[in-house]
Amino acid sequence: MGKKIKVLIIDDSAVVRQTLASILDSDPHIEVIGVASDPFVAAKKMRTQAPDVITLDVEMPRMDGITFLQKLMSQHPMPVVMCSSLTDEGSETALRALQLGAVEIVAKPRIGTKQFLEESRIKICDAVKAAAAAKVGRIRKQVSMEVTPKLTADAILPRSSSHAMIQTTEKVVVVGASTGGTEALRIFLEMMPVDAPGVVIVQHMPEKFTTSFARRLDSICRITVKEADNDDTVIRGRALIAPGNHHMLLKRSGARYYVELKDGPLVSRHRPSVDVLFRSAARYAGKNAVGVIMTGMGDDGARGMREMKEAGAHNIAQDEASCVVFGMPKMAIEMGGVDDILPLEKIASHVIAFCD
Repeated sequence: MGKKIKVLIIDDSAVVRQTLASILDSDPHIEVIGVASDPFVAAKKMRTQAPDVITLDVEMPRMDGITFLQKLMSQHPMPVVMCSSLTDEGSETALRALQLGAVEIVAKPRIGTKQFLEESRIKICDAVKAAAAAKVGRIRKQVSMEVTPKLTADAILPRSSSHAMIQTTEKVVVVGASTGGTEALRIFLEMMPVDAPGVVIVQHMPEKFTTSFARRLDSICRITVKEADNDDTVIRGRALIAPGNHHMLLKRSGARYYVELKDGPLVSRHRPSVDVLFRSAARYAGKNAVGVIMTGMGDDGARGMREMKEAGAHNIAQDEASCVVFGMPKMAIEMGGVDDILPLEKIASHVIAFCD
């Protein structure tokens, strides 16, 4: 399975350090090589042993996580996973960290049910693996994925042999992204004209972070961008982003497309899941759908994209050169669900041309 991913944990809370260490050490492909209460302690440890990935707290005494991240990325770029509390302020700061070069955001683990703790373990370990596989500067590592049983979209929406009704010709764009997706989505949505077809997006991100993310995109894009509410209508000139910790489905009533938010188990190790969105697009939009799968670790979206293609949709994958992690697009291509493979900067214009 190759070398273990060496992780350094930086957090001012002893409880969080202990919990994160226990979670990461439970994965056979990850090794915690040290913990630090602040960036100064971390810097001393890094002089003797270099980690592959750092988990970094946002708010710490002596030096905050953002300041340390800026120094790290300017002097010695490496994969960083931000570990943040589920607060509005923490969400804004963590999104700033992504702009500065952090690879992933995870919510700090906290006491909960057995299912909640197991889901936290899956999300945190997967985030570290994704970070280790990401392109950060010139760093690029290949990390073997742990092969474990995982639920498919059947857990939320059973597969149907019949495809969408065809009373409408209105196009709808469905997009899935994960590691590196916040920047990819910004570039994609900034290029969308004010009358762009309705866009529905799943970006793997914790709850509350999607609110801040949508608000930030709305402030810089010509189209409207909002975190989806249940029963929101999909309309031209607007993008809806699935709220963290909720699956999102595309539905249709007559000629009206709308979204439905649902709870449920992790699907393809995620909630929201791209597979769930893409399956619903296959069923309710069929040949009127355009699918886009972007940078990300794992295979979420690959099966759903193949179902979309079988239903007559036109599908696009981001190319390897422009991906932070060429995992999700690669799997979608290998499963035969992709029509076009394009650089990130060309996807928006291709979508608009196809929808005209």
